[in-house]
Amino acid sequence: MDKVRRTAAEAVADITDGSSLAVGGFGLSGVPNVLIQALYERGAGRLSVVSNNCGVDGSGLGILLAAGRIARVTGSYIGENREFARQYLSGELEVELTPQGTLAERLRAGGAGIPAFYVPAGVGTPVADGGLPWRHDPGGGVAVASPPKEVREFDGRRHVLERALTTDFSLVRAAKGDRHGNLVFHKAARNFNPPAAMAGRITLAEVEELVEPGALDPDEVHLPGVFVQRVIALSPAQAADKHIEKRTLSVPAARKEARA
Repeated sequence: MDKVRRTAAEAVADITDGSSLAVGGFGLSGVPNVLIQALYERGAGRLSVVSNNCGVDGSGLGILLAAGRIARVTGSYIGENREFARQYLSGELEVELTPQGTLAERLRAGGAGIPAFYVPAGVGTPVADGGLPWRHDPGGGVAVASPPKEVREFDGRRHVLERALTTDFSLVRAAKGDRHGNLVFHKAARNFNPPAAMAGRITLAEVEELVEPGALDPDEVHLPGVFVQRVIALSPAQAADKHIEKRTLSVPAARKEARA
């Protein structure tokens, strides 16, 4: 039952070329940076990644992206990564864009054993009708487009059929976890880490604070250990290394008055 691994390198040792990954994080919150770095050092390529976003230039999944290790991304937001945009528009990267709530539910459904579900988001748009460019050709045209999806009406409202997502591995980050893999997430990090963890056949969790079994109140556990196969404990420095996506500063009221 003790799922703790000594190092991140040991935890990712069997992730090979062509593997599919669900990766937690919301913006730069709750991103499993230590596991991502270990995977980068391992050298695995041609990865298919499912994540809310693909990090930023030089951070998070952006590290794997810049190294050319990612072949396909299923995500909902790509706006903060110039290299992502360059690879997508040049035809180097295949991208399936999905509404954010739909993406979270596709991951959760995969973990719950639900093969597909209907949702109203995307009806009447290329999300349902097809034609979204998944891959461009070198000339800027569309080489691969999304197929149309089944649409049905329920209670007078049209819904589109969405398929669940499962992956070979999941990489997630938790604020706290025990040796059995029970995890607790902090605020926005809880948005995508639990469903990402559920979707993986083998889930790796890096935890900022490792506690012994029984230390967590069952009522505070956000993800039970049945969904987690490997745990690594971060060092204090690793746990404190958290990036800020956009730093916004305001002038204190006293300084405003002094300027006036």
